[in-house]
Amino acid sequence: MKTVDDLEVQGKKVLVRADLNVPLKDGVITDDGRIRASLPTIRKLIDKGARVVVVAHLGRPKGEAKPEFSLAPVAVRLGELLGKDVAFAADTVGASAEAAVAGLGDGEVALLENLRFAAAETSKDDAERGAFADRLAALADVYVGDGFGAVHRKHASVYDVPKRLPHAAGGLIATEVDVLKRLTEDVARPYAVVLGGSKVSDKLGVIDNLLETADRILIGGGMLFTFLKAQGHEVGQSLLEEDQIPVVLEYLERAKAKGVEFVLPVDVVAATAFSADAEHDVVPADAIPADRLGLDIGPESGKLFASRLADAKTIFWNGPMGVFEMEPYSHGTRAVAQGLLDSAAFTVVGGGDSAAAVRTLGFDENAFSHISTGGGASLEYLEGKTLPGLEALED
Repeated sequence: MKTVDDLEVQGKKVLVRADLNVPLKDGVITDDGRIRASLPTIRKLIDKGARVVVVAHLGRPKGEAKPEFSLAPVAVRLGELLGKDVAFAADTVGASAEAAVAGLGDGEVALLENLRFAAAETSKDDAERGAFADRLAALADVYVGDGFGAVHRKHASVYDVPKRLPHAAGGLIATEVDVLKRLTEDVARPYAVVLGGSKVSDKLGVIDNLLETADRILIGGGMLFTFLKAQGHEVGQSLLEEDQIPVVLEYLERAKAKGVEFVLPVDVVAATAFSADAEHDVVPADAIPADRLGLDIGPESGKLFASRLADAKTIFWNGPMGVFEMEPYSHGTRAVAQGLLDSAAFTVVGGGDSAAAVRTLGFDENAFSHISTGGGASLEYLEGKTLPGLEALED
């Protein structure tokens, strides 16, 4: 896979597929982590004299131009972080985009409007997607793929455009791939994996694959209640995927046979309602009251998880341990993050909500070995799937 370092881009128009899918509240960016992660590649291209055309998506506008999903605030923030003006085009392949690109000088940057305002970007019809890719490719001389958070999608800007232009991976994608190889090839052991988040069904594929590679799998978040139910415990009003119980039971049996340690919480924080103000108590994990729902792992579970991470040489963490956005249910996630930092392991935070939690809870991002920008892409890679965006950059 070629990288930006292999490209000669002086005076050339370089289309950079970035991941700028940041959270917005009332038009204000609440977490600019993904913009910051895109800066090294963009800066490198600027320094090499490229005319940089950045494309990205934000949210799920489903093929409609919806103002709340505009990248305009992102263009402002990107300019602030780069210390230079970033031209913003009000469309992606129309007159505004063409004018913005034509107006670029060497070392200048433009950001085009949300790719997903065009239904063709995400179309499953190859011809429709390809026609949109043709128009995108016509804006540039070279393509750089750097939106790791989207490489598991067969979208026009991710999969089809690099087939139409000389292409290379940006620094972010190159780093992500190197990290994921450390989680799948010649892994330093013990290898511990912490999985959280709301649904066990979202993690079935990765659990299936990790049973072949991990030494320990620690389960928290909403998905833990399906595991508890599978063991015959009362879970009250907690999130539960009853249809996944047979699969969970099979995984527990396989883990036992393979010597993979499954670590489940011993206590949980159970509340009367899904609210920060609700009455809540710490209860044993096998004795959740029928009228309560679990919203975090408990303090003893936090200590248990930290103890099972302490001697690990490699740790991958994907998914919070509870509803960390509400302070009473943030302590389990905090305990896991601290457990990663207290270990001497190569620590990888697997994107999405886990990365947001690290920032929200005030941890130093640089203290972790790597914080991924793509939770879904990371999980699919660990499942052993072929990622279309990486495949397109390989050839």
